[in-house]
Amino acid sequence: MARYFITGGGTGGHIYPAVAVADYLSKDNEIYYIGNPKNLEHDIVKNYPFLPVNVSGLPRKATFDLIKWGIKLILAVIKSIYYTIKYKPDAVFGTGGYVSAPALIAAKILRVPYVMHDCDAKPGLVTRYLSKSASSVSLAFECAADYIKNENCYINGNPIRTEFKTLTKETARKNLGLEDKLTLCIMGGSQGAKSINKAACGILKTLSKTYDVQVIFQTGKRKFKEVEDRLAIEYPDYERDKNLIVKPYFDDMVSVLKASDIAVSRAGSLSISELCASGIATIFVPYPYAAADHQRKNARYMENMHAGIYLEDSETDKLLELITDLINNPDKLHKLQQAALDLAKFDGVLSIVKQINESTC
Repeated sequence: MARYFITGGGTGGHIYPAVAVADYLSKDNEIYYIGNPKNLEHDIVKNYPFLPVNVSGLPRKATFDLIKWGIKLILAVIKSIYYTIKYKPDAVFGTGGYVSAPALIAAKILRVPYVMHDCDAKPGLVTRYLSKSASSVSLAFECAADYIKNENCYINGNPIRTEFKTLTKETARKNLGLEDKLTLCIMGGSQGAKSINKAACGILKTLSKTYDVQVIFQTGKRKFKEVEDRLAIEYPDYERDKNLIVKPYFDDMVSVLKASDIAVSRAGSLSISELCASGIATIFVPYPYAAADHQRKNARYMENMHAGIYLEDSETDKLLELITDLINNPDKLHKLQQAALDLAKFDGVLSIVKQINESTC
């Protein structure tokens, strides 16, 4: 039995791939998870011992905050060195981002093998800097390899749940109580997206009544009340419309995505991987303030691969036009769906686990 450190956090795009790999490795090995106890990973990671580090993202301006950040990072690295000496992991797996930096730096200092996975079209600063000394690197996007100086670099896609490969559209729709007809998913991530929500509220009635489209609308937990208030004005009868499901959050996102034909979504890397695995024609509305502008880069990549439609956050008033264009052009819809499905990688977890195993040989 081997022992592994898994690290990554801050956003679902860093956490869920790390957890997917941890779950697979845990069948025969001992797992410890290193993350920030103030972040989302502390709520999600329940099955493994959680080793806390207090670390935050790099400040964008050269102020006193930069000095405090540097001190915090050094202390987090020292703590990670302590964890590494105490538990003696055979290897460390990190999914990039600032949360993974202390454990990966500690591994580098103590010469413990480590493997990295980066989920974005342009890898983040931590990946670009630390991947040089990694045993191997896993990437979600082929274009990301241009930024990596490591010969052992593999394009695996993001680790995703096996249900994306096995669940049928028919079963997914039954799981949600939907009919077998054209279905649209609107989502802005677990926290929701104000611009997408606002635009969606104005078009739900038209989509349902004029085009007879089923709509699954995830508003985000913090923005559900705001959407309720807006819909009370825009479409007071929405709750009685059988074509609509409006919720703050869906625990079973596999069913939501597999049930859908078209989606409106932010452009986080994990979301893109799951949308591709579901064969969905997606209108990507990247979050304009994402770190290193990675969502725009992700969305542009999908557009360049003819596997998605790009829409700026400031132009969500065009959503209905773009959606109805897909509804009225089945051939265009199918081509986008097939191009997305062609980019799907279902065996990301197995490929990454193989890399981790090889790092310990």
